[in-house]
Amino acid sequence: MGSFAMLKSGACIKHFCTWVGSPIFIRPAFACSPKYNILHSVRLITEPKFYSTKGDKQAQSHSKIAKEKGFTARARPAFPNSVFTAGTAKRTAEYLKKRAGEDPEELSNNSSVRGRGSLKVTLPDHPLTTSEWAKLKETSTKPERFAKQMMEGLLAARADVNIAKSLLSYEAQDKGTLPYELLLRYLTLCVMGGHQSEVFDTYDIMRSCYKTLDTGASSLFIKGFSHTERWREALVVLEGMKKALLPSPGNYGDAIAGAALHGDIGTSWMLYTELLEQGLVPHQDTWQCLFQSGVSHRGQEDKLFSILTYMRDNQIYPEEPLVKTIKAWFESLPDQKWSGRFSSVTPSGECKHCKTSLESIQLTEEEYAQLKDRVMKDVIEGKDIFNKTTPEELENFKSFVKRRPPFDIVIDGLNVANTTPKAAHSETLLAVISELEQQGLNILVLGRKHMLRPSWNWDRQNMNKIKQKAHCFFTENISEDDPFLLYAALHSGIHCNFLSRDLMRDHKACFPDSPTRRLFFKWQRGHQLVISHYTPGKRVRFQRIATYDTIVQTAGRSWHIPFDENGRDRATYEVPQNWLCLTREHS
Repeated sequence: MGSFAMLKSGACIKHFCTWVGSPIFIRPAFACSPKYNILHSVRLITEPKFYSTKGDKQAQSHSKIAKEKGFTARARPAFPNSVFTAGTAKRTAEYLKKRAGEDPEELSNNSSVRGRGSLKVTLPDHPLTTSEWAKLKETSTKPERFAKQMMEGLLAARADVNIAKSLLSYEAQDKGTLPYELLLRYLTLCVMGGHQSEVFDTYDIMRSCYKTLDTGASSLFIKGFSHTERWREALVVLEGMKKALLPSPGNYGDAIAGAALHGDIGTSWMLYTELLEQGLVPHQDTWQCLFQSGVSHRGQEDKLFSILTYMRDNQIYPEEPLVKTIKAWFESLPDQKWSGRFSSVTPSGECKHCKTSLESIQLTEEEYAQLKDRVMKDVIEGKDIFNKTTPEELENFKSFVKRRPPFDIVIDGLNVANTTPKAAHSETLLAVISELEQQGLNILVLGRKHMLRPSWNWDRQNMNKIKQKAHCFFTENISEDDPFLLYAALHSGIHCNFLSRDLMRDHKACFPDSPTRRLFFKWQRGHQLVISHYTPGKRVRFQRIATYDTIVQTAGRSWHIPFDENGRDRATYEVPQNWLCLTREHS
């Protein structure tokens, strides 16, 4: 927006001069709640190569042995942590950096030092007079940006608001105008520091000089007003914002907090309902505020339980501060005798505190049928499928799968073969297949044609042994094998697992709706095998496949809520390992 044209607005000049010239009185601070395209026109279409020296009867015999002996891939010795365990991605990254001779902590520290060093101005430690600001400006290498840089520095340092006030006074007297951006940064400093009277003064000035406020200023005023006696004015600003755009979840959250903290429970839930109706996802501190109000104001139980249902339906994990508030709310419910304990879950899916078995990770028949249908439509038959294969190759593969008994495990051959640099690719792949064959599993290996050309990495003898132990299908070298893997695994039935280090994030993103993406992720966590460790000549070890679903769940007299603990970085494809166990005593 434009500048704060003080010389052209008598009301603004008078208001501002009275403000900066009067004795400074600071009220106590309050805590703010916080692939590429393939040209098929020049492509030579050749027949795919697929091998299966294992006859159908032999394959059926292997599957029968596996079922009779109770063998499954997850029954083999395994490391406790899965690739989907919270923190695994961070630990892996740190491990790889250490192997490369880098210290992650040192890199982080160096980065922060560079960040602080990027500020080219020296910040004063007390309010300056007009002449003192003028002298300081003379030392600046970019005097035209002096005030903006200085205010940004004060904001970054959370400096004394009086220093910022004196800077505004100097800028107004020096230029007769205050740039809008400068005033906005000052407002940010006031809101962050909880300087209520300064927020009120800035609001009065801006409202008198501008007919409307931009999104940044409106958001700051909603946050700044929400914890004060003028909290209802945050609702007025919110309504004004709606005329131009859709407020953010944070805007709604601040308004909800203001209403809840001042006892207007009806308004807080009205705003919360409106937020959901707009398709927005509430912030965690909004939920925390509502649960806190539930401790002191009864009659909100059904609505608060609906928040837990929302978390379950959308696979949202509360953070530690929120989960502690949820625990306090449960324990505050009169005559219900809820007791909360922080717990963990055994590999078999049993809560270590109350011994309740958690929900299975396995999909129901209805869920499986739904997922299979969506994978076929959105991934296998999607718009860009023939950028990954050809119609002929895809149909040949479908016929290949239909002519064979259901597979117990589908292997991404090239991905698995690259597990270790200490052995030839074919040696690694053979070792993995041999380990799984011992379990009597019917195995499908997906590969590419170049794997059939003898080389050091692709030894002919090893490849012949692989064809004897498993069904094999080799695609064109430029084809992408993930759609084939998903088709074979889902076509084989709910018992079929797949082995790959690929986390399938691109394919998960193909689904147009969140429920299907969550369903795919649930199936993936319950069916994807990942090699955790392999040293040539030694046994292959796999990461454990989850048996239980990491999701908010209840069994009548108990609730189990997975949560993110403080300081634990979790990738979007990882799930927490910490649980809040809530149990209700029998009457």
